[in-house]
Amino acid sequence: MPSPQRVLVTGGAGFVGANLGIALAAAGHEVVALDNLKRRGSEMNVPRLREAGVEFVHGDVRNASDLDAAGEIEALVECSAEPSALAGVDGGTEFVVHTNLLGAYNCLELARRHGAQLVFLSTSRVYPVEPLNALAYSEAETRFELDDEQPFPGASGRGISEAFPLEGARTLYGATKLAAELLVAEYAASFGLRTAVDRCGVIAGPWQMGKVDQGVFTHWVLSHYLRRDLSYIGYGGHGKQVRDLLHVDDLVALVEDQLARPDHWAGVTVNVGGGRECSLSLLEATQISATLTGNRLQIGSAGEDRPGDVPLYLSDCARLSGQSDWKPRRGPEQIMEDIFDWIHDNESAVLGALR
Repeated sequence: MPSPQRVLVTGGAGFVGANLGIALAAAGHEVVALDNLKRRGSEMNVPRLREAGVEFVHGDVRNASDLDAAGEIEALVECSAEPSALAGVDGGTEFVVHTNLLGAYNCLELARRHGAQLVFLSTSRVYPVEPLNALAYSEAETRFELDDEQPFPGASGRGISEAFPLEGARTLYGATKLAAELLVAEYAASFGLRTAVDRCGVIAGPWQMGKVDQGVFTHWVLSHYLRRDLSYIGYGGHGKQVRDLLHVDDLVALVEDQLARPDHWAGVTVNVGGGRECSLSLLEATQISATLTGNRLQIGSAGEDRPGDVPLYLSDCARLSGQSDWKPRRGPEQIMEDIFDWIHDNESAVLGALR
């Protein structure tokens, strides 16, 4: 078993950060979770963290002095972000740019001062929208399917690999995360930091307060549970758009391996997702949600595409498979069932966070 470390998890009361911090503490690490508690529902995780023995610091990655409250660290997992693909669409750009880019810079500076390993959680949104919308696909009964032959390198029926072109616009969320990736690479080259970058697709599971623009599969189960209105937005309004998804516990297992083997993972950037095998269309998510909850909703239809949206995205994780024997252990049905069980078992707390 690897030696215990003192690990700082930024965004540590968020969905991924809290689940990761609790798992690392259970494995014997000394964990500090830093979070500004801005996102709805994050306050629910603070008691969980403290019960698990995680030190909680109420702070903001945009303020370098807040990060100093963590004390000496040996590793840093950067989970903080404004994750909405619609962030900045209304012209309010400051928060997403400062959180995702300035925050990453502050984390890199802290890691440099402490000689700490840094694992950076990035996003599949670094891939530009226009080429993704130009991919060749066919329409099946319940979903869109990528064709094997594609007009761009790094794209195939398996999905999008790290070789996909990066030229073009990709939403402010994606742009700030890609810019942060470039900073990570420069700090690794200039200062010898051991860094790993995980470009995550949709992450889902218990303790996620899902919304239509982030955490869509949790949002789908929750809306069925509460009998709230839903709509298929864009691409004909039939719900055939597809995303791969990954259980948060499977992501945690990967990060644990990256922290345990910093030299093995140093300088590596990989796609992390469920791939074609663990993916859902919205229509398929509706069918699973209805079965789990017993509630069958009349789903609305809005044909107009949203800014920055794409009809389908699948992670081609061949590079990750060549780096590690890690693979997702949980399929889409289990992920959706785990979400349902969490909502059912914590109904009063979840509803309270939604008010």
